[in-house]
Amino acid sequence: MHIIVTGTPGTGKTTVAKMISLNLGHKYIDVNELIKQHNICDEYDKERMCTIVDADKLKKILDKLIKLSKEPLIIDSHMSHVISSKLIGLCIVTRCELKVLKQRLEQRGYSEQKVRENLDAEIFENCLTEAQENEHNVQVIDTTKLKEKPLIEQIKKWIAWTLQNLRSQP
Repeated sequence: MHIIVTGTPGTGKTTVAKMISLNLGHKYIDVNELIKQHNICDEYDKERMCTIVDADKLKKILDKLIKLSKEPLIIDSHMSHVISSKLIGLCIVTRCELKVLKQRLEQRGYSEQKVRENLDAEIFENCLTEAQENEHNVQVIDTTKLKEKPLIEQIKKWIAWTLQNLRSQP
């Protein structure tokens, strides 16, 4: 079963995705690396310090990668929820308390404007809302005080529940 991990930058997506990959033996996919490999950036926004990605091209690349994969994938990106929910078993959305998120973003050297933009995205639950709108099987993880063992146990329960529900569907 393929799993996507999405959330506002700084909420712990990569940490969670790598934990799952290591503990469950799933192949880890860093979408930022795919974006670079396939050169699907339309431009670089200097003011916001980020690349502008062609979401349609990214979706096509990810859909193809998933369809061709013979092993379970963990896909890590704040844009991973654009993938068709029909290809994904579980969508994990990382969340974080705003005070901690602000500290994490400042430690990364984000500008005041970029910190504010990401805090607003977390407040308005942008990634969660988009994942739900795309009809993903969504589970939310608070990474404020992340502990590996309980996290992995919870994810295993979600996977078992998801697989059970997939089997019971006509």
